[in-house]
Amino acid sequence: MTKARTILGIDPGTNLLGFGIVRVDEGGHPSFVDMGVLDLRKIDNAYEKLNVIHSKVAALCDLHHPSDLAIESPFYGKNAQVILKLGRAQGSAMTAALSRGIEVYEYAPSRAKLAICGNGAASKEQVAMMVEKTLGIDIRSRYLDATDALAIAMCHYYQLTSPLAGKTSASSWEKFIAANPDRVK
Repeated sequence: MTKARTILGIDPGTNLLGFGIVRVDEGGHPSFVDMGVLDLRKIDNAYEKLNVIHSKVAALCDLHHPSDLAIESPFYGKNAQVILKLGRAQGSAMTAALSRGIEVYEYAPSRAKLAICGNGAASKEQVAMMVEKTLGIDIRSRYLDATDALAIAMCHYYQLTSPLAGKTSASSWEKFIAANPDRVK
């Protein structure tokens, strides 16, 4: 990577939304820029929350001029309503970035944890510790949602800089399905 870029990472939520910003210099070295948590718990109206998410992410984009938005994808849980709410929050953040010409990239939580900690099931505390070590910063525990966002931004950075990025392994599902179409129902 020779082009400098700024990556805005978002850990979407309708109660707490974490953001983290990483700048990558021309030499490909990442550095911490900003992080924070948008607390939406005092807003009762679900649509007003989405409006605030859009406005705040737009303001972050206008302030830091990221080239990329890396956002955590909603994951399936026991409650379908939760994933719908997360998807709406994610969509509000994505729309704010897209309306400013910022490219959007989506990563599963386990992929970011794997990229940062080497363990796709790492705890928030483990992720925070590795983000601290990697970026050389000190993070308070109240910013755990922001450290997840920084982890998403760093996951995107690793994706951009890895010589194996975009390559599939010999054991990928796509290759298995292509080689064994009769075994898929």
